[in-house]
Amino acid sequence: MEKIFSEEMKDTRSGFGAGLVEAGKLNPNIFALTADVTGSVKMGDFKAAFPDRFIQVGIAEANMIGISAGLALSGKIPFASAFAGFISGRVYDQIRMTVAYSNLNVKICASHSGLTVGEDGATHEMMEDLGLMRMLPNMVVLNPCDYNQTKMATIAAAAYEGPVYIRFGRPAVPNFTPADQPFVIGKAITMNEGHDVTIFATGHLVYPALQASYILEEQGFSVEVIDITTIKPLDEAAVIASLTKNKCAVTAEEHLRNGGLSDAICQLAARKIPVPIEMVAVDDKFGESGKPEELMTLYGLDTEHIVDACKQAIARK
Repeated sequence: MEKIFSEEMKDTRSGFGAGLVEAGKLNPNIFALTADVTGSVKMGDFKAAFPDRFIQVGIAEANMIGISAGLALSGKIPFASAFAGFISGRVYDQIRMTVAYSNLNVKICASHSGLTVGEDGATHEMMEDLGLMRMLPNMVVLNPCDYNQTKMATIAAAAYEGPVYIRFGRPAVPNFTPADQPFVIGKAITMNEGHDVTIFATGHLVYPALQASYILEEQGFSVEVIDITTIKPLDEAAVIASLTKNKCAVTAEEHLRNGGLSDAICQLAARKIPVPIEMVAVDDKFGESGKPEELMTLYGLDTEHIVDACKQAIARK
């Protein structure tokens, strides 16, 4: 297999900021809203380019969702952004009743998600958001893996008619996908083909999954890596085809085991093709304060744990 490595490190939130500016250039109906975290969610360039389409609501996330709903009803395309813990958890009722139930064209953009928020600790390390949003009817859930993919996902979300949740993060991570690779909502991307086991990875875990596949290749295993860019709607055809071929799998995500990618893959497998599946995810725990890379290792979300999970899945076939 052709190995993919990256020496470039960039944060995915900056990919969101760049994509938002590009989308704003393409469509004058796009608005950006934030809750006192303009710099943190990388909306500064959009504010500078389109000041009349930028709204700073202050520390009032619930109001931000209500304003976004009103803009959507007026034919605008609002991108509302804040930290994941606040824009998914604190305002779940507003998102459920005002955006999802009404099927409004609002984009909910969550930065500082998962364990990689690091030193901010458990209160900010939102690891339930993909599950919360995935359960909402009408909601599309995107979890891009690097700067380039986050930029393209943001542009794709702008063109999609309906509610979208986009998850991205604070730390600099490898930027390894092609800058011009199209982002198609609902389509997975096969990074490597293999015949012994499939790793279904999403977000910050895609790059470690690729590195795990190279380690396993050196040990004589053939590993398929599939980037699940869209948690919902899940690319069921791609998942079923890979499970049918390889007869076992590993899921890898920076999220609780319940509700997110693991849940989605296992539900589909139980209905269509029951096979052994190991899950690299957080096991029913809150986070804690620490350096992002240390926390990822502590909670078992790193290359070494993905390698071990693959071997366990293969042994269960």
